[in-house]
Amino acid sequence: MGGNRRTPPDTGHVDLSMTRYVLQALRAAGLPASDPAFEHARVFVERCQNFDGKHTNGDGGFFFSTTESDTNKAGADGTRLRSYGTTTADGVLALLAMGSSPGDERIVAAQRWMSGHHRDMNVPGFVGEAYDRWPRGLAFYYSAVSAQAFRSLKVNAGATVIEGLRRTQRSDGSWANPENLVKEDDPLIATTFAVHAMAANRGQ
Repeated sequence: MGGNRRTPPDTGHVDLSMTRYVLQALRAAGLPASDPAFEHARVFVERCQNFDGKHTNGDGGFFFSTTESDTNKAGADGTRLRSYGTTTADGVLALLAMGSSPGDERIVAAQRWMSGHHRDMNVPGFVGEAYDRWPRGLAFYYSAVSAQAFRSLKVNAGATVIEGLRRTQRSDGSWANPENLVKEDDPLIATTFAVHAMAANRGQ
């Protein structure tokens, strides 16, 4: 993504969000869960989760990238990159796309993190003054991806996201984020995410 073409061992830009989208696209195209592409992707996805299998270290949430440390928007807590809401929802959807069941221990741990931290459109997981803008900066992406993750897990996350979207919809029917950190101030981007969130919350 951007810059010069990279060759091994220089990975270039690798992140959980783009990986999740590609994994879902492969499943939608009919690729079976047994395909080697999913096995290879699982290595990266699982490395992005704060999880050790014993529930003694790691909170079950996900971070953005193992190779691009400065793109992990919630920063680090000691030696561990912090889990945050958008990436944890992406991680759940990536694991499901690769064929993991909702009862898989990694998904259960991630669901526990999401359910314990989810409140509204604001992205959970950001700590400290340096990260004050991020909970709102990713609000529309979080609305869409968290709604999709909760729906996939058959978890009712409540109506707070829908209420927030109804409250922030503009008179012409669009949405725009006052924060421009990831271009959600563009109505084409914010409105697309808002519509996805509304659709995923339908019937809940």
